[in-house]
Amino acid sequence: MAMALRSFRHLPSLLYRSSFAMVRGLPQGPAGCPALLLDGCRQRVRWMLLTRQLATKKAKGKGQSQARVNISAALVEDIINLEETNEDMQAVVEALKEDFSRNLSVRTSPGALDHIIVMTKDGKFPLNQLAQISQKSPQLIIVNMTNFPESTAAATKAIRESGMNLNPEVDGTIIRVPIPKVTREHRESLAKLAKQSTNKSKEALRKVRSKSVNQVKKFKNKVSEDTIWLLEKQIQQMADSAAADMDKLLAAKTKELLG
Repeated sequence: MAMALRSFRHLPSLLYRSSFAMVRGLPQGPAGCPALLLDGCRQRVRWMLLTRQLATKKAKGKGQSQARVNISAALVEDIINLEETNEDMQAVVEALKEDFSRNLSVRTSPGALDHIIVMTKDGKFPLNQLAQISQKSPQLIIVNMTNFPESTAAATKAIRESGMNLNPEVDGTIIRVPIPKVTREHRESLAKLAKQSTNKSKEALRKVRSKSVNQVKKFKNKVSEDTIWLLEKQIQQMADSAAADMDKLLAAKTKELLG
């Protein structure tokens, strides 16, 4: 009993160092502190830190609708993995960036045709899995369908409908793709595609956000309403940040395309 009382003496100093605990994880108990008591102390510290942080954010946010939340992932790891949520959102941003780089270029290259999806009787396949794609000259790309001749018509249709302003010509199992001159109309068409891709990515981002919020709400009967509010706000901030990154990518790509 005496040992337990001595352990409680350390609690104020632990709370005093709460700002460091936010970064470095929960503080360690003093040597000799019983395991059950230590667990109880840690849980108490954890929720006191959350409550204290929430109160601070609300106080700062009086008269300011955009008060930011930035809680330690370690404090809420039993509810949700915030780091994983952030990684999922950033993966959506990176996918959009890759799409812009690979498919939305003013100058058409063989690589731009690689991932055009071809609808065949056996399913959907990227063009580069059905054909050999090469550039014969600066003005001409050759798509060789020798390995899958039955998919030549489907590949031709996919290239024509890719939104890249391409008009393929078929010669047996060879598809000739003249590279169009860069016109203002073509640039504007690519810019519209960039906007469409961004909207699709934002929809994927909203799905990640909704999944995370639903995970948090599963604990509404186990933790305080303030904790739920705090986590939902943090998740929304993550989503807003990712959406802002997408808008920046779109603005840069639009400027590149329209000149």
